[in-house]
Amino acid sequence: MKKYKPIAIAISGKKKARELKESVDARVYSGHDAQIKIAAMKDYDMLVNAIVGLSGIDATLEAIKNKKDIALANKETLVSAGEIIMKEAKKNNINIMPIDSEHSAIFQCLNGEKKSDVKRLILTCSGGALFKKTKEELEIVSARDALKHKTWNMGDKITIDSATLMNKGFEVIEAMWLYDLPLEKIDVIIHPQSIIHSMVEFNDGSIIAQLSNPDMKLPIQYALSYPERWESPIESLDFAKKLSFDKPDLDRFPCLKYAYEAAEKGGSLPAAMNAANDYMVQRFLNGQCKFLDIQRVIRKVMDEHKVIKNPTLEEIKKTIIEATIMAEKFCLYC
Repeated sequence: MKKYKPIAIAISGKKKARELKESVDARVYSGHDAQIKIAAMKDYDMLVNAIVGLSGIDATLEAIKNKKDIALANKETLVSAGEIIMKEAKKNNINIMPIDSEHSAIFQCLNGEKKSDVKRLILTCSGGALFKKTKEELEIVSARDALKHKTWNMGDKITIDSATLMNKGFEVIEAMWLYDLPLEKIDVIIHPQSIIHSMVEFNDGSIIAQLSNPDMKLPIQYALSYPERWESPIESLDFAKKLSFDKPDLDRFPCLKYAYEAAEKGGSLPAAMNAANDYMVQRFLNGQCKFLDIQRVIRKVMDEHKVIKNPTLEEIKKTIIEATIMAEKFCLYC
């Protein structure tokens, strides 16, 4: 804070906020609506939403209402409320720039191209830390094992989502909303080296890919600098590196399949899936369930959930609460 001197800070805990107020020369907001108050401010150009979890939805909508462009790293915003978010963004003429490496890659590959010429989007996936594990081995892996990602240094929650392939499922749903393309035009390929960040295949058979060393500095910078390209924040790519590809194993890692199913059925189902995943990943990180319990409980919640078509934001929030309670109930039988 001393280095960047923010004019406002949002913090969830009210006690910590009071302590912080005494040591900084900035507005300090606290409580469940702290992020919304930041998004509602007038003296900024772009909202960078990099919150992990479902709490990013309200802040995104507030920024859209505030006529601010958005650099989006919060997956749950589009996964749970994509229809509402994109409708509001279009109505308010707001640009949503993706910060994810994969969606930044797709955005760059589509630059200047016609959507009608796109045959398919190909989202690359590292496979996570456990991709080579057998189903028997997956039964006994620990959170420590799942957090050993080889190419990306991410937060714990996203790293576990990467290990289950749910993170890639989220990105499939995001791509559907961001680029207004049907699910059948969105594919996933395992690429452990994380050098090709994603590709677009066109009707004539040409494939355009975006490559770079795996470093989040680049997609973050591009979201902020677009349409300009600033000086590189990362090292140039060594083309001597070998690149390999594989198909996702949906038997061992069915969360990717669940995401396709949730997106196809639509309505409130993606929000229910997302909430169940949020709850179970936290339990796994706390050592309260097995790795494969994550996918088992998500499946049960999705099967039990009564889908609401064209849900309102309030219905999505209610779905999130109900799905979390449902996941907690099913977890008793894990």
